[in-house]
Amino acid sequence: MGRVIVLGERTRVIGYALAGALAIEAEGEEVARAWASLPPDTSLVVLTPAAAQALGDAMVAGAATPSS
Repeated sequence: MGRVIVLGERTRVIGYALAGALAIEAEGEEVARAWASLPPDTSLVVLTPAAAQALGDAMVAGAATPSS
């Protein structure tokens, strides 16, 4: 079974750890670095709205490349 990851601001992701998800705290430019270093057994990534915006901006700028 793959890993579920929640990526974003601490206050929005920390509670998901109680449900068994891996909570990765990241904001701004940290989001692209966290995305690029996701574990290979990742099945699902839940992004907070701010993390999705930061990731989208980084991908447009060419700073992050998602894994296939």
